[in-house]
Amino acid sequence: MSLLRARTLDLKEITPLTQERKANSKLNEQEALAGKTMLESYPRRLVLEMTNACNIQCKMCGRNASDFTPTVFHPEWLEIFEPVTDKIEEVTLLGWGEPTLHPNFKEFLKWGKEKGLRIFFCTNGTRLGELKEDIFRNKVDLLTVSLDGAIAQTNNRIRAGADFDKITANIKEITAQKAQLQVEYPYLSIVMTLMQSNFHEFPEYVKLAHKLGLQEAKGVYLTVFEERLMDECMYDMRKEIEAVFEEALSIGEELGVNVKLPYLQGEDIAAEKAHKDCYVGWRDFFLGSDGYVRSCMSTSKKLFHVEQYQTFDEMWNSKEYQEFRSKVNNSGMELPCRNCYQASFANWNKKSAFIQVGNEFAPTWDKE
Repeated sequence: MSLLRARTLDLKEITPLTQERKANSKLNEQEALAGKTMLESYPRRLVLEMTNACNIQCKMCGRNASDFTPTVFHPEWLEIFEPVTDKIEEVTLLGWGEPTLHPNFKEFLKWGKEKGLRIFFCTNGTRLGELKEDIFRNKVDLLTVSLDGAIAQTNNRIRAGADFDKITANIKEITAQKAQLQVEYPYLSIVMTLMQSNFHEFPEYVKLAHKLGLQEAKGVYLTVFEERLMDECMYDMRKEIEAVFEEALSIGEELGVNVKLPYLQGEDIAAEKAHKDCYVGWRDFFLGSDGYVRSCMSTSKKLFHVEQYQTFDEMWNSKEYQEFRSKVNNSGMELPCRNCYQASFANWNKKSAFIQVGNEFAPTWDKE
């Protein structure tokens, strides 16, 4: 198996695309690389935040630093995408909260299947037991479960309210059913937020992925949002991290597990730039559970409310989107993009990618 990096321009293909989707994706990639602001292509992926609420309390989550009223994605917003779903590749159900808490979550999976979209969601795993049949019924293509330790003690300390043993048991049931049905989907992975109190477990985490029958183990650096978490920060720990990464990669190679890792500090391909070349404004369309369109999950800047425009075409080439595309990769870039911490695009040579204390890192949600 090989070392994987987070994707910045392309997406992971599981099954062949239709000719219409393939043509749109090719044009979209060309327009992104050319930096066009008015696009003929449509996004390759819809990223829909099901909710900003969660049912567990992770010690490092940025939600802890925000005071807000939970919101849920309105199912009727899906109608906006009806004219363009035959061109889009993927729907990703992901955001600031736990997506499976949405009361209509299973219906979103069904919608994705009916539209022929690649389906991906990331979950804390607490509801996997209830969703197993729907995962296979709706042919979910990609499924990632967040676990922040290779053992129950570590994970349950960091992710208060999560039950490591129950979650891993449910993952085993999914991999067993996948084998029984003799299907390739879903591509299964686990992801760990790497911090000082758990990063040393990552080699064992790769072994856990193999034990559970998964294809991939992923590590992402902790971004610190609150002063109280500075003792967990991984900034200026390259030597220690490198040794752990090398061991994990060796184990992955031996066991046949893909290992996805961020760049080591000082080696990020972004070099001295604010962030890696960012293509979210071309490739993705992100709609928050509060109804606001943002360029990505990890920005506090709202572009517009989904009800501001009548059609998807008007939104996709709106003045707000065009302005974002014109600035995001050049000297006119504004905050918060200059302090990017988005896992795929952040420059891990920079301190601000690791530490967001004092920055506007999340949108301003309505309060009660």
